[in-house]
Amino acid sequence: MAIGGLPSRRAHGIARRMDLDALLLHYFGTDDLDALDEATIEEGRQRVEIAFGTERDSGRRFALWILLHALGGAPDPEVAFRDARDRKAAEDYAWAARRMERR
Repeated sequence: MAIGGLPSRRAHGIARRMDLDALLLHYFGTDDLDALDEATIEEGRQRVEIAFGTERDSGRRFALWILLHALGGAPDPEVAFRDARDRKAAEDYAWAARRMERR
């Protein structure tokens, strides 16, 4: 499934990078969210929120924020990111995602 305008890619695992399919498998148990009911998606989203709140690596934290954004539950960039560059990147991503939704 593609979420938030991001195409799904088949992954064989992750090392230090974060891959959409690997994130979906880790937090939802599948890379096909269409196969899940709303309760299971909500449980997975809550796990992503916890991971986002505890993650210290800015790149990994940003990837988790993007997943939350695609699921409709990302915190506002001003609240989510202390670093101005990360905050600006999140604002830019949210702007671009809104434009893609309008197409």
